[in-house]
Amino acid sequence: MTTVCCFTASGNSLYAARRIGETVLSIPQLMRRNEIALSDDAVGIVCPVYAGEMPVMVREFISRAKIRTPYFFFIYTYGMTYSAAFAQAKLAAESAGQQLRYINAVKMADNYLPGFDIQKQLDTLPQKNIEGQIEKILADLKERKQTEVPVTFLTKLQMKLIGKFMGERILRRDAAREYIVSDSCIRCGICAKVCPANNITVTDRVTFSDRCEVCYACIHNCPQHAIRLKKEAGTLRFRNEHVSLKDIISMNE
Repeated sequence: MTTVCCFTASGNSLYAARRIGETVLSIPQLMRRNEIALSDDAVGIVCPVYAGEMPVMVREFISRAKIRTPYFFFIYTYGMTYSAAFAQAKLAAESAGQQLRYINAVKMADNYLPGFDIQKQLDTLPQKNIEGQIEKILADLKERKQTEVPVTFLTKLQMKLIGKFMGERILRRDAAREYIVSDSCIRCGICAKVCPANNITVTDRVTFSDRCEVCYACIHNCPQHAIRLKKEAGTLRFRNEHVSLKDIISMNE
């Protein structure tokens, strides 16, 4: 049996996780436990790539979780590039006393709103052959294939530069300053329910704290399209076609 631990915001990673694992667990919900202990024939993590690296919460999850399995694997979902994220996953696993047996990535729609127009991303989906990518991964996992991830000096330098000039800048720090909530907001609270970081409070207004993962779950899933960024490449929002709003809430609330 295979257990998959998933971090998702707009459904790409959740869809991939459901295809891969018999049991799918929410990383945000697991992180609320005092202790995290998991065991199975195979245990994996499925999450997106943000700014060339894994989400902050996923990195923290790896350091906290006690995972017992002979086959630990990692699957990223990404739109543009996964950069040095493979090496980051290997090093994070090693730091936690785990040997990463297999790692791969599924290229899907990129929903990073400052850089990509969602409609253009949707137009490219047929070319990406998402199902073919997932089927290849399923075959590899069934065979318990193992992959090597070289971590060179250049890789470590790349990771350092990403953390300094992208990760630290984009993830969490000053993120709340980029959000604008329009008058169309009806205070329904959906944004707070889909936020994996418990970063949003809804009272007579919507307030963002300093735990933002910059996943844009709040923006993509707002039923009123009331939340936006100061700079966006397009106005269309995205949620994986196989995943419902209820699904996102069930993973993050």
